[in-house]
Amino acid sequence: MSVQPAQPTPPGSGSGEPALEVRGVTKRFGALVVLRGIDLVLRQGEVLGLVGDNGAGKSTLVKILSGFHQQDGGDVMVGGERVRFHSVQAARAHGIETVYQDLALIPQLPVYLNLFLGHEVTKLGPLRFLDKGTMRKLARQYLDDINVHVPSVDAEAAQLSGGQRQAVAVARSVRAATKILLLDEPLAAMGARESRLIIDLVKDLASSGRVSIIVIDHNYAHLFELCDRINVMQGGRITIDQPVHETSLEKLTELMISSYRSQLEEIPNDGA
Repeated sequence: MSVQPAQPTPPGSGSGEPALEVRGVTKRFGALVVLRGIDLVLRQGEVLGLVGDNGAGKSTLVKILSGFHQQDGGDVMVGGERVRFHSVQAARAHGIETVYQDLALIPQLPVYLNLFLGHEVTKLGPLRFLDKGTMRKLARQYLDDINVHVPSVDAEAAQLSGGQRQAVAVARSVRAATKILLLDEPLAAMGARESRLIIDLVKDLASSGRVSIIVIDHNYAHLFELCDRINVMQGGRITIDQPVHETSLEKLTELMISSYRSQLEEIPNDGA
């Protein structure tokens, strides 16, 4: 018996208008087919959770959306515009920012310079140079506004806890993102206290409705707390699309097991 994917349902938050549409996207690396026709919709102001086993294609999809990889086939639409990103800078120009689990901060730089990394404030004189005073002031105001607490914006990133460093990385991307924020395992290898800091930051951002968010996380409890919908990736496809308010961890697990069984039944038996 074949299990049909659940049909997308408008989330509790979000306007229902697509911020991002992925249609039939494929990707292979040599003989290895990683994405086999991905169909995904992310709506305005929505938080979408993306789960699946290692190798399901989650991070590859995020890297396509962030301009790190290019798809082999299919279409990506941002705000109704068909796009094809050939660089990370091209994705950023369309308002897309990404946070990976490896933090991407420069340990020797102070918090305020990490926060403005790639978007530095400068002022003109005989030469153009960094306006460190303005960046310090803006960094303090911004981190206070989003409830991210660090010992000092002049502290080096290396002096912060893991949770504080990730919060600064998320805050930097939040500040730069105008349309879509992609979070690829932002809570990996973090303790409960540090995870709570990031969860609260993402929840505050989601409640503002300013950007739409995709979160990859292996901890389903985090996703049920954060997300409006959860998509399951299996074998390079989206096989399940469930609104969080209409499901539970138990029901989602049952759907995933049924879907895996369905895929196994469809594998040809050559009599070997």
